[in-house]
Amino acid sequence: MTTTAEKIGFSVRLQTSFDAALGLVSEALQEQGFGILTEIDVQATLKKKLDVDFQPYRILGACNPTLAYAALSEVPQVGLILPCNVTVAQLDDGEVEVSFLDPMLMMGLAGESSLQSVAESAKEKLLLAAAALEEV
Repeated sequence: MTTTAEKIGFSVRLQTSFDAALGLVSEALQEQGFGILTEIDVQATLKKKLDVDFQPYRILGACNPTLAYAALSEVPQVGLILPCNVTVAQLDDGEVEVSFLDPMLMMGLAGESSLQSVAESAKEKLLLAAAALEEV
Protein backbone atom coordinates (compact mmCIF):
# COMPACT_ATOMS: atom_id res chain seq x y z
CA MET A 1 0.00 0.00 0.00
CA THR A 2 1.33 3.44 -0.91
CA THR A 3 1.32 5.91 1.98
CA THR A 4 0.36 9.55 1.62
CA ALA A 5 4.01 10.51 2.13
CA GLU A 6 5.06 8.30 -0.79
CA LYS A 7 2.45 9.95 -3.01
CA ILE A 8 3.72 13.46 -2.37
CA GLY A 9 7.38 12.96 -1.57
CA PHE A 10 10.01 10.72 -0.06
CA SER A 11 11.28 10.17 3.47
CA VAL A 12 14.17 8.86 5.50
CA ARG A 13 14.28 7.87 9.15
CA LEU A 14 17.14 8.83 11.42
CA GLN A 15 18.15 7.30 14.71
CA THR A 16 19.23 10.50 16.38
CA SER A 17 17.80 13.29 18.48
CA PHE A 18 15.42 15.79 16.97
CA ASP A 19 17.85 18.69 17.36
CA ALA A 20 20.71 16.69 15.86
CA ALA A 21 18.44 15.74 12.94
CA LEU A 22 17.71 19.42 12.24
CA GLY A 23 21.44 20.08 11.97
CA LEU A 24 22.03 17.05 9.77
CA VAL A 25 19.19 18.04 7.44
CA SER A 26 20.52 21.57 7.14
CA GLU A 27 24.00 20.25 6.28
CA ALA A 28 22.69 17.73 3.74
CA LEU A 29 20.61 20.41 2.02
CA GLN A 30 23.51 22.86 2.03
CA GLU A 31 25.73 20.29 0.33
CA GLN A 32 23.21 20.28 -2.53
CA GLY A 33 23.06 24.07 -2.80
CA PHE A 34 19.91 24.61 -0.71
CA GLY A 35 19.52 27.10 2.09
CA ILE A 36 16.69 27.21 4.59
CA LEU A 37 14.58 30.32 4.01
CA THR A 38 11.86 29.55 6.52
CA GLU A 39 11.46 27.37 9.57
CA ILE A 40 8.05 26.78 11.11
CA ASP A 41 8.02 25.24 14.58
CA VAL A 42 4.68 23.42 14.38
CA GLN A 43 4.94 22.12 17.95
CA ALA A 44 5.35 25.62 19.41
CA THR A 45 2.69 27.13 17.15
CA LEU A 46 0.08 24.52 18.08
CA LYS A 47 0.88 24.98 21.76
CA LYS A 48 0.57 28.75 21.52
CA LYS A 49 -2.52 28.90 19.29
CA LEU A 50 -4.49 25.84 20.44
CA ASP A 51 -2.84 24.91 23.75
CA VAL A 52 -2.29 21.36 22.52
CA ASP A 53 0.76 19.17 22.88
CA PHE A 54 2.32 17.90 19.67
CA GLN A 55 5.54 16.06 18.93
CA PRO A 56 8.56 18.10 17.82
CA TYR A 57 7.82 18.95 14.17
CA ARG A 58 9.39 21.53 11.87
CA ILE A 59 8.58 22.58 8.35
CA LEU A 60 11.67 23.85 6.55
CA GLY A 61 11.39 25.95 3.41
CA ALA A 62 14.47 24.95 1.41
CA CYS A 63 15.62 26.97 -1.59
CA ASN A 64 18.32 26.39 -4.16
CA PRO A 65 18.81 29.93 -5.55
CA THR A 66 20.01 28.75 -8.97
CA LEU A 67 17.00 26.49 -9.46
CA ALA A 68 14.58 29.05 -8.03
CA TYR A 69 15.90 31.71 -10.41
CA ALA A 70 15.55 29.36 -13.38
CA ALA A 71 11.96 28.49 -12.44
CA LEU A 72 10.95 32.08 -11.70
CA SER A 73 12.52 33.24 -14.97
CA GLU A 74 10.35 30.77 -16.88
CA VAL A 75 7.11 31.27 -14.94
CA PRO A 76 7.10 34.08 -12.35
CA GLN A 77 3.92 32.75 -10.73
CA VAL A 78 5.79 29.57 -9.75
CA GLY A 79 6.73 31.47 -6.61
CA LEU A 80 3.34 30.41 -5.29
CA ILE A 81 4.67 26.87 -4.90
CA LEU A 82 8.22 27.66 -3.78
CA PRO A 83 10.30 26.89 -1.74
CA CYS A 84 10.73 23.11 -1.47
CA ASN A 85 9.25 21.95 1.82
CA VAL A 86 11.07 19.50 4.06
CA THR A 87 9.58 18.27 7.32
CA VAL A 88 11.43 16.96 10.36
CA ALA A 89 9.22 15.05 12.79
CA GLN A 90 9.89 13.22 16.04
CA LEU A 91 8.19 9.81 15.90
CA ASP A 92 6.72 7.87 18.81
CA ASP A 93 9.37 5.15 18.43
CA GLY A 94 12.15 7.68 19.07
CA GLU A 95 13.29 7.96 15.46
CA VAL A 96 13.10 11.17 13.48
CA GLU A 97 11.46 11.18 10.06
CA VAL A 98 12.67 13.63 7.44
CA SER A 99 10.28 14.05 4.50
CA PHE A 100 10.89 15.88 1.24
CA LEU A 101 8.11 17.19 -0.96
CA ASP A 102 8.57 15.93 -4.53
CA PRO A 103 9.41 18.94 -6.75
CA MET A 104 8.02 17.07 -9.76
CA LEU A 105 4.61 17.02 -8.10
CA MET A 106 4.78 20.71 -7.26
CA MET A 107 5.94 21.80 -10.70
CA GLY A 108 3.26 19.58 -12.19
CA LEU A 109 0.72 21.85 -10.53
CA ALA A 110 1.97 24.71 -12.67
CA GLY A 111 1.26 22.75 -15.84
CA GLU A 112 4.26 24.28 -17.61
CA SER A 113 6.51 21.88 -19.51
CA SER A 114 9.28 24.49 -19.41
CA LEU A 115 9.65 23.77 -15.68
CA GLN A 116 10.27 20.04 -16.15
CA SER A 117 14.07 20.21 -16.18
CA VAL A 118 14.17 22.51 -13.14
CA ALA A 119 11.92 20.15 -11.21
CA GLU A 120 14.03 17.16 -12.24
CA SER A 121 17.20 18.91 -11.05
CA ALA A 122 15.59 19.87 -7.76
CA LYS A 123 14.36 16.31 -7.17
CA GLU A 124 17.78 14.87 -7.98
CA LYS A 125 19.45 17.19 -5.47
CA LEU A 126 16.87 16.46 -2.77
CA LEU A 127 17.26 12.72 -3.35
CA LEU A 128 21.02 13.16 -2.90
CA ALA A 129 20.40 15.02 0.36
CA ALA A 130 18.10 12.21 1.53
CA ALA A 131 20.72 9.62 0.56
CA ALA A 132 23.36 11.49 2.54
CA LEU A 133 21.08 11.40 5.58
CA GLU A 134 20.60 7.65 5.23
CA GLU A 135 24.37 7.23 5.52
CA VAL A 136 24.45 8.98 8.91
